[in-house]
This record gives sequence, structure tokens and C-alpha cells, in this order.
Amino acid sequence: MSNRRNFLKALAAGGLLIAVGPAVAADAPAAAAAPAPPPPAWVRIAPDGSVTILSNTSELGQGTGTAIAQMLADEMDLDWKTVRIDMAPMEKQFINPGWREYATYGSGGVARQFAQLRKAGAQARAMLVAAAAAEWKVPCDECDTREGAVLHKPSGRVLPYAKLAVQAAALPVPADPPLMPKERWRHMGKDVARLDLPAKTDGSALYGIDVKLPGMLYAAVRQCPHFGGTLASVDPQAALSKRGVKQVVRLPDAVAVVADSYWRAQQALDALKPEWNLAAASKHSSAPYRAMLQAAVQQDGDLVVPYKGKAEDVSAAHQAGMARAASWLERQYTVPLLAHATMEPMNGTASVKDGRAELWLPTQAQDTARSFVAKALGIEGEAVTIHTTLSGGGFGRRIEPDVAVQAALIAKEAGVPVKFLWSREEDMRHGYHRPAAVLRLRAGFDAAGALVAVRMDSACDTLLQYSRLGDFKDRPRPFDFSAVGVLPTRCYGLPGFALHTHTIDAGVPLGYWRSVAASQNDFAIESFMDELALQARQDPFDYRRSLMKPGSRERALLDQLEARSGWRTKALPGRHRGMAFAWANGTYIGHVVELSVDAQSRVKLHRVTSAIDCGIAVNPRNVRGQVEGGIIFALTAAWYGEITVKNGAVEQSNFTDYRLLALAETPAIDVVIVDSKEAPGGVGEEAVGPLAPALANALFAATGRRFTELPWSKAGLALG
Repeated sequence: MSNRRNFLKALAAGGLLIAVGPAVAADAPAAAAAPAPPPPAWVRIAPDGSVTILSNTSELGQGTGTAIAQMLADEMDLDWKTVRIDMAPMEKQFINPGWREYATYGSGGVARQFAQLRKAGAQARAMLVAAAAAEWKVPCDECDTREGAVLHKPSGRVLPYAKLAVQAAALPVPADPPLMPKERWRHMGKDVARLDLPAKTDGSALYGIDVKLPGMLYAAVRQCPHFGGTLASVDPQAALSKRGVKQVVRLPDAVAVVADSYWRAQQALDALKPEWNLAAASKHSSAPYRAMLQAAVQQDGDLVVPYKGKAEDVSAAHQAGMARAASWLERQYTVPLLAHATMEPMNGTASVKDGRAELWLPTQAQDTARSFVAKALGIEGEAVTIHTTLSGGGFGRRIEPDVAVQAALIAKEAGVPVKFLWSREEDMRHGYHRPAAVLRLRAGFDAAGALVAVRMDSACDTLLQYSRLGDFKDRPRPFDFSAVGVLPTRCYGLPGFALHTHTIDAGVPLGYWRSVAASQNDFAIESFMDELALQARQDPFDYRRSLMKPGSRERALLDQLEARSGWRTKALPGRHRGMAFAWANGTYIGHVVELSVDAQSRVKLHRVTSAIDCGIAVNPRNVRGQVEGGIIFALTAAWYGEITVKNGAVEQSNFTDYRLLALAETPAIDVVIVDSKEAPGGVGEEAVGPLAPALANALFAATGRRFTELPWSKAGLALG
């Protein structure tokens, strides 16, 4: 009890509200743990009535923190004008329950904790009501709330939350309080302005690259250009003789220079001539690797068995269908390695002393960074503190802990805080890439032309070999789930469908790239679906609907997309349309691309129409923004994106040879959000996958050619 009293005294001084139970249970066995003080709350109420809502989702530009604030604000009945957001500390009660770690990925910031966060807000509101009822000595059911205050309905008395916070903190946390009914929502489902934008607008927002600490030095790095190579030797004198240089630090596969400015560190680094040991380095190059992938999809791979399915049933159904086939349609699709190309290069600031480490990181995976830093330094995880800054883009790249580990090792050698920053060239050449892949689809038709079987073969390397420094590579698995993604049978009733995967070593680090497997699989599947529609002499919308369950969300989504895009109306002269559909992370989404192609093969993108059913859209403005961003991200990849490798080294170095979509090339984008009462799905990645096939299908409508290899800048097409 003494610990609890001391904890509440501290709260009274700071004006904090402790009102929320943990989102997920602690890992310790229930019987072994002694009663502990209540955890810090998701919501802090200051004596002046201002409210800070904590977010456990890294801000990468997606605005999820605002959506979290909307959920809690509605359940607590807060006055939005008093609300701000801040990052939650790295403690168990702030773990995302969907991922069971403190991390931001998989479109899970809202979708994976919607119910838990609403319950947390309802618990806080119930405790505030109970505190006010106790103060007035009245039953709780005589009380209600209104914009940050409890009111006693019979007497009209009002107590603001700020005067009840400490008393509420001492009350038991209710197990199952009622949630706020939808008719009383004032924030969820509304276009609420993002809470992070004012600081980004006035320049006060803190990104990783902005961190400054007293006595801080700066570090630049040069890594072995060939993957798998190590540092053999380096003479540090050429750098140490430069002005402002403090130290040259050797890492297993890199050399870093520490100086009193980043510019001086980078200039001194350029003076070094490191020698690399390439005995174990990758020898892979893009062209022969592509040939290996193309050969692999002609062989038998690992059969993917759906959840609760049986391999023998999948094989039997496919073989029976193929036995009936009188004709076949086959197509092969190819996609290259891709970089994440975030606007803010990889960076981190670290201070290591007295057996402890403190890092300031633009990270997507705090738990991962902490555990790998601890392992590298030989200290306990509890001795590592992670401060999460804003990130100038993530797209999955900032899941990886490599930069955090490098920053910590350099800071340990330097003995002072060090800001560690990759150059753009290092960032481009040493990423964790989207896998290159070849996908082969083969469909069989009976004598009457009906579809009877479909086989898909996917060849690529696995992310599990490299991501999180290979932490997953030894885990047993029946097939590579990072290559499978979502089976097309999730929404389509494809007869005799079978998917085989082929894992072919790329010799290049691979990682999670926005939409992961959907970025390659949707391109193949949805392009092929248009070919099946043509074979069946049906409209692409009608054909897809014929494979979907009547009354399903996917069919309703197609109806919305068809109507919004004007698909049935005649396009303007010279314009052509293509469509594609996908499901991912609980969300249904489709695009219609409208374009024209002139006699010189210049393509003009006129419009992309998107329909999305993401369940309850907590912040529709954010949803539209994420769909628009995903479309532009996917357009860049489809038209320009390609990382090529020669003898285990990336050939691209900057945006001069890894081009991004220009503003003038960007089409008008129209997004319709389907009104839904379903639980929220993801919105951060879902628009990426179906964009390339919608564009490919529109190009076919315009040219009569099937474009099956990305990027299209290599196919003689130009955006104009």
C-alpha cells in the first residue's frame, strides 16, 4: 500500500490521471507476480484542464496518433480543444496487443487496438464519474459527462475532470464499462485536423535528424559496398588529420568517423581508403538472379496450404481441375528489387555510459531496437532507453535495428553522445529491399470455356533471412508467409486453386516494404484476373463479381467503385480505363485508373478513382490521405522503381538514378470511403498493391499490349 500511496502523491503533483488498465496482460505468470502500482494512463489530465493523450504508434506521416486521440477523446467525452498527443513510454501496458510488441507496422495502429483503446477510454470515464459521484454522495447512474466534465443530472452540478483526476486514480479499474454509443461520438468518423501538423508547420517538430544533445558529436559511416563483406583494414590517419575529427571507429562491416559536425565527419570519411574482405561477400547480380527466378517457377515448389486446410485436398482439387482442362492460359510477371527511399535518411542519436544506453530514434520497432542494442552492448534490455522521434517516412524500413546498433556502438567508442547519420548514398545502397520476384499464373479451361483450375507459382527470396538481423531465419515454417501474403481465394471463388512458393537466395538484404507481398502478388493476380475476364468475354467488374459471394463486402465495394469511377459511361476520346481490387488487413479496396497514350508512347495519367471499405473510418481525412499517398508511392514503384545489383553491390546511389514520381506526373485522385459499421481495418498499405495492376489493365485497354514486367519506364513508355 505504501508504494501505491507514494505513486498517487506523485500524480497529484503532476496532475496525471491514472485511469486505464493495460492493453494486454503482462508476460509474468499471474500466480508469481505481487500486486504492483497502477500503470501510467493513456490520458494525462493537468490541473489547468489540458489533456495529453499518449500514442504508442510511431508518427511516420500517417497521423495515427490523432486517430488514437479521437478514440480516447470520444470514450472519455473530452473537449477536443484541450487535447494534445505525445509518445507513450516503452512499457508493457502500451504494447500494441495485435503485435504483442511496441511497434508500428502492418497497418495496425488503429485496426489492431481499436477495441482495447476504446475500452481504456471507457474505463477512464467510468472512474471519473465514480469519483464525482463519491464527491457528491450520489449514485453513479445520476451522473453523465460532457466535454471534459462530470455533471449531476438532477441538480445540474458540474465538476471538471481536472478536479477529479487524483481521486479517480485511487479507484478500482472497472472490468467492462459500457462504451460510448455511436450517436454520442463527436470525434470518431469526423475529419478532425491532425494534432501533429502545427509543430510540423512551424518547424518545432522533432525528427530524428533534428536531435541535439549537450556535448554531442556527429558520425558518418562508410559500409562495405558488397553485401556480406567485412572491414579488413583502414588507416585512420587521413581522417584524423582533418579539422574537427575526433575518432575513427571500426565496425565489423563498416568504418565511421566521429567529428564536431556531420559535414566534417563526411569529408574526413571520404579521405579514408578502407580495405574490404570480400571472401564471404555476395556475388549476385540482377540479370542472372532474374533468370534463376524464371527457372524456379517452372518447377514444383512448396505448396501453400490455407489455414485449417489439408495439402492433399488442395492438390486433389487442383489436379482434378487440370484433368478436365482442354485449354490453358499462362502469363509470367516480373518485379525488381525496390528501395524504401524515405525522405529522411537513416539516423539515430545515442549516448552510452555507465552500463546504460539512451537512444533517440525515428523508429518503427522500439522493442526490436532495444533488444538488439542491448545484445550488441552486452547489457540488459532494461538498461536501454528509447526515445521515439518523428520519422521522415518509414514504409517498413525503420523496422530494422541496424542503424540503432551502429549508433550505440559508435557512441560507446566515442564516450559522448553521438548523432549518427547515413548519407543518401549509404541509405540507397544499404537498405532492406523489397524482394525481386517472378510470378507465374496458369489457368485451365474445360471444353466449354469454363475456368476449372488455377495455379500460381511465386519465386523470390524470403524476408525472414535478413529482417531484424536474421532473427527469424531459423524458425520452422511450412512456407514463406512473407511471400504469400493474402491468397486470392480470400475473396474470389477460384476453382482448383493452388499456390507454390520457391525461395531463391538473393544475396541481398530484404525487408518489409509498404504492403509487403501484395506489392508483387496483387500485380500478378489482378492483371491475370483481367485476362480471365477477357477469356470469359465479360466486363472486368462483372467477372470479379461473379467469383464473389452475393451480398459480400467485396461485391459492395466493387459496386461503389464502379459507380464512382463512371465505369459504364463512355470515356472521353482517347482515354482508357483499367481496374483492380484487393483485400488486406481487414480492408477492401479497389482502383480505377484512367489514362491516355499518344503516338509517341507518352502516357498521361488523368485520374485514379479509389473506393475503400476499411470498416469504421476513425478519421476519414487520414484515410483519404493514406490512400492518396499509397497510390503515389505505388505509381513511383510501377513506373520508375528498380534497384539493380552487380556482384553483390547496389548500382543506384541517389534520386538521380532512383527516380520518384514528379508532381506534374501525378494524376487527380478521387477517394470514396464506404460507410461501414465493421471494426476498423488498415489504411496505411492497402492502396499500394492494386495500383500497378489497375494501371497495367488500363495500358492494355489503350495499347492492346500486356505489360508484365516492372518498371514500365523500361518498356518504352514515358509519363508525359
